[in-house]
Amino acid sequence: MDHQSASFSSSVSSSSLKLDQSNFRRISRTEDSSLYPIPGLAADILHMRVKEGSKIRNLLRFATLRMQGEGRDSAGTLLRQVVFSGSGRGVTKTITCVEILKRKVEGLHQVSKLYYKTIHEVWESPQQGAPGTTMERTVPAICILLSKDPLDPQEPGYQPPQVISGPTDTGRHRGLLRVAHSPPSQRTAKRLCLDDWNMRPT
Repeated sequence: MDHQSASFSSSVSSSSLKLDQSNFRRISRTEDSSLYPIPGLAADILHMRVKEGSKIRNLLRFATLRMQGEGRDSAGTLLRQVVFSGSGRGVTKTITCVEILKRKVEGLHQVSKLYYKTIHEVWESPQQGAPGTTMERTVPAICILLSKDPLDPQEPGYQPPQVISGPTDTGRHRGLLRVAHSPPSQRTAKRLCLDDWNMRPT
């Protein structure tokens, strides 16, 4: 996932830029506006762009409110889908946001796509008259669609809604009651067995 390729318009090589990067200052950074690899996305879909410095708490607060019925699209209908996207070091944070949201909003269908996107960066040297450097990098990216409505299960990257199961409060209380009301003879037998085990020679 760390595959990167770089090309420069000036005579500065990639190795010398990495060694002397502290001497350069980035003045602009743009990403290509390629279409997302998920087919059938609406033009006004809720899109959460996750960056390396994004706060997961802020992203989830906004997305959760919109997906729980407090947001509407341009037609006035309730939002049914959200897309999370991130690239480079933001990929891991993107996946984290999606997994947390799936636990907050149940029954979400998911489609995940991996792809590459191109980033253009312009660096300038603090030295007077020194030429600047333009760098082009190809970084991994991820795009994840979450939908309340069913999606095509044949689409590569599809995941059905998660079934969250766990012990109910009633079952947990019954287990505690069984231990509390167990006969004294059983508790004594367990204690004797443990004492015998501890007294055995090693």
